[in-house]
Amino acid sequence: MTDGTTSPQVSPQPTTSPPPSNHRPSTIERAYQLARSGSCGSVDDVRRSLVAEGHDSVLAHLSGPTIRRALAALCKSAVETR
Repeated sequence: MTDGTTSPQVSPQPTTSPPPSNHRPSTIERAYQLARSGSCGSVDDVRRSLVAEGHDSVLAHLSGPTIRRALAALCKSAVETR
């Protein structure tokens, strides 16, 4: 039974699906993952790992002083907590 009023139309929410299983993190994302993992003791170790994994323009991505400091701090912290 209706009272003559209509209910407002609700738009369906867009669904977000997880990234595909073949999703490869960007060079920067992967650098942070490696630094946090404890498997790299220095920014140079991170750089070598990225090159070995086939990331492009690793030197360009890791050349800035801010990212180098951040990665160095993460490497140090991760190694100390291992």
